[in-house]
Amino acid sequence: MRALKSRLKPLAPFKLLITQRALVGELTRREVDGRYRGASLGILWSLVSPFLLLCIYAIAFGTVMGGRWPEARATDTPFSIVLFAGMIPYFVLSECLVRSPDLVVANPSYVKRVVFPLEILPWPMLFSALFHCLMNVLVFVAMRLVMEGDFEWTIVYLPLVILPIAVLGLGVAWFLASISVYFRDVRQVVGLASMAILFLSSVMIPVAAVPNEYRAIFMLNPVSFIADQARSVLIWGVAPDWTGLAAYLLGALAFMYAGHAWFVSTKRGFADVL
Repeated sequence: MRALKSRLKPLAPFKLLITQRALVGELTRREVDGRYRGASLGILWSLVSPFLLLCIYAIAFGTVMGGRWPEARATDTPFSIVLFAGMIPYFVLSECLVRSPDLVVANPSYVKRVVFPLEILPWPMLFSALFHCLMNVLVFVAMRLVMEGDFEWTIVYLPLVILPIAVLGLGVAWFLASISVYFRDVRQVVGLASMAILFLSSVMIPVAAVPNEYRAIFMLNPVSFIADQARSVLIWGVAPDWTGLAAYLLGALAFMYAGHAWFVSTKRGFADVL
């Protein structure tokens, strides 16, 4: 009972982030640098990749799917811009989802070090995802200026829109990092889950255009609401749904605390499996 109470302390998930901030910072730097190590452009790929992705969307989806977004049709907003704005929050959750299964499995040396705080492993991954989110936003703003000549001031609300899905991603990371130690098939499942989350959300298709019998799936998708709010502040110049964001954040916090408690309670068996 005492151990359970310690895991349920309000600051428990953040305690090591504060006390081990230097270690988290170093691991975050390695996380970002390691992705581009050996590449000629180095960290510039964090800007080039989303730019190329945006160009691909413009070619592949611009004329085929543009008519499906009423707001885009009414304002003559390029569909590639609409699509990319919705994908910015999706990329944050997707990176947490896809990379979490390897956090512990790929670092057995950390498990065997008694003094290493395994609970901090999801934090550098999340900060790396947020760094790339920032790069995506910079590319979005640049392309918006080139294609339309301006951008909406409501972009200042974007960090508050991203916060709930980032918290959710942290909870996902703690759950999957632990479960994948015992069930190695998780890595294969999350790749499919990531694609399903993308194509069954309002990132790709507005919920209003989905047949009624499938609409509930899109509305329950954790990315749909955040993608819509991201478009509101990035493209339509409308403040986000504060009530919806607050409710989402509360749910995400509950999931994050549950994920942290699960990780702490199961990490004792990691060394036996690895």
